[in-house]
Amino acid sequence: MKPEIHPSNYRLVIFKDMSNEYMFMGKSCANTKDTIKWEDGNEYPLVKLDISHTSHPFYTGKMMLVDTAGRVDKFNKRFARHAKK
Repeated sequence: MKPEIHPSNYRLVIFKDMSNEYMFMGKSCANTKDTIKWEDGNEYPLVKLDISHTSHPFYTGKMMLVDTAGRVDKFNKRFARHAKK
């Protein structure tokens, strides 16, 4: 491997799926401002996810509407004039 190409702040973080509140621990170097207390009593950085393996349709086998920023409404408003034709 090439020396000095890997990030130096690689650490344990908690990933939280905001659509269903599922959390899991993993390693990452993602920047984050939030922290959370984990099951072991220690505090870890928190990385918030819009979708994870517990909410993605490919892994769950069912469609689940995740509308985090009104994207569906924005799309419907933008293309409403085409639907009338």
